[in-house]
Amino acid sequence: MITSHSRGNLIIYSNGDWTYSDGATADDSRPCARCGRYPNADGSDACIGHVPGATAACCGHGIEKPYVKYE
Repeated sequence: MITSHSRGNLIIYSNGDWTYSDGATADDSRPCARCGRYPNADGSDACIGHVPGATAACCGHGIEKPYVKYE
């Protein structure tokens, strides 16, 4: 079994499928576990918004340190 997180929600990989800890299919339909917000329409993290020049950014969703990556 492999575990990870999707927007701060625990997900588990078992038998070829990712599921949330409650057994529901992990399909990125859940909001941030910390603030309850969904991603923006452009896919950016609603907690921190669009970061000009960034190739990736994440608020950490209450389980990791936030980060911003630039080219």
